[in-house]
Amino acid sequence: MRVLHVCAELFPLLKTGGLADVAGALPLALGDLGCDVRVLLPGFPAILAGLNIQGEVATVNSMAGPIRILFGHTASGIAVYVIDAPHCFDRPGSPYLDVGQQPYSDNHLRFALLGWVAAQLASGLDPYWRAELVHAHDWHAGLVPAYLVAAGRPAKSVFTVHNLAYQGVFPPSAFASLELPPEFFSLEGIEFHGKISFMKAGLYFCDHISTVSPRYASEITHDEQGCGLDGLLRTRKADLTGILNGVDDQVWNPSLDPLIAANYSVEKTQGKAKCKLDMQTRMGLDQTSDQPLFAVVSRLTEQKGLHLVLAALDEITSRGGQFVLLGGGDAALEDAFKAAAAANPAQIAVQIGYDEDCSHRIMAAADVLLVPSRFEPCGLTQLYALKYGALPLVRRVGGLADTVIDCSLENLEDASATGFVFDDFNAASLSRALRRAFILWHRTKDWKIVRRSAMQADFGWSAAATQYMALYEKLIGEIR
Repeated sequence: MRVLHVCAELFPLLKTGGLADVAGALPLALGDLGCDVRVLLPGFPAILAGLNIQGEVATVNSMAGPIRILFGHTASGIAVYVIDAPHCFDRPGSPYLDVGQQPYSDNHLRFALLGWVAAQLASGLDPYWRAELVHAHDWHAGLVPAYLVAAGRPAKSVFTVHNLAYQGVFPPSAFASLELPPEFFSLEGIEFHGKISFMKAGLYFCDHISTVSPRYASEITHDEQGCGLDGLLRTRKADLTGILNGVDDQVWNPSLDPLIAANYSVEKTQGKAKCKLDMQTRMGLDQTSDQPLFAVVSRLTEQKGLHLVLAALDEITSRGGQFVLLGGGDAALEDAFKAAAAANPAQIAVQIGYDEDCSHRIMAAADVLLVPSRFEPCGLTQLYALKYGALPLVRRVGGLADTVIDCSLENLEDASATGFVFDDFNAASLSRALRRAFILWHRTKDWKIVRRSAMQADFGWSAAATQYMALYEKLIGEIR
């Protein structure tokens, strides 16, 4: 099967979140199963710099002007098409925001290009390789299915929702520049409350919808987490599947990880204590093995429940715990965490921004990872934490509920527990979970049993890749 994945970022070339990790790992896992996979990416400078470019496929005129389609490979061997359009992608700021942290005014054109070029590749733009199925990821690639339908459906399409809350909504005046049929701007199309929604376009026009966990696939068909699209998703429920994301064992593996102070494994865990001491030293915390180290590695947003963590800091420290945070986002949350660290530097450390190396060191050092999200499509940090023996403390929602088994008495009895799970999105519910974590910490033997179960949990990419292969085969079989 020839499958083209379309997304805005790919680890290790460019990463702003978990989408990049998925894009960097899933194609390789599919390739191991015999799938002929290529990836289409925008030509951001970091992506172009990290690729081994082997040639030009075509120069074409698009709605955004002349562009070149280049072909190359990543260091890991992923075959990549890249849209070389400096006037669209070579800019200061982030891939999505300018230096003032505002969305670029032409984001609709910049990411419409992904969909348009994907349809061209499915229609034979590359004479040596033609996709049978196009797999689009999140709103940036939301117009892929629309352009495929406009081109006469030259390939089947799968659209994966990584986070329904981010929808790529633009004013109606942007529609004319997209070069889609006029009738596509309607309720039966990409129109959403009078505006354009790239997310809705993907959901409406694709052949099949997937999400990044089974529970999230169910949650988004209801009002609370449907983000205004639950009605459409209910009508497409027969074409909706939840497939849990995985972890790349070559990147996230404490026995191999070159970024951490000492390697360790399920059988030989001594290195974890060295990693904890290294983190305490780096961050200026008291150097002790007696205090449990709680950690957050996250975007600082309301979705992630970080205001609940702020409210819990006093409880963590008063019970004898330490806390370390890596992340950035909401300015008020950043300031509040920095103030907490300044007031108690022996027990609280904060690093604002994102640092891939530091995220590995924190996973290796932490005893507990906090993920008290209001909603969580899949969550990858709790999967990394499990592999590194940092017990996840999570809210029972989305992929968090699918991946973490609570330390209830019955789960402790049969050694299936892997972390701490709470239900209600409030400080009191989080506090009760924290109390259970401290109680388990003081029962050293039980803590080690749970940590062992956590590290043995299998969330590799092979299971997800097998499910996607079955889905691809079903869809492609419909047109063969």
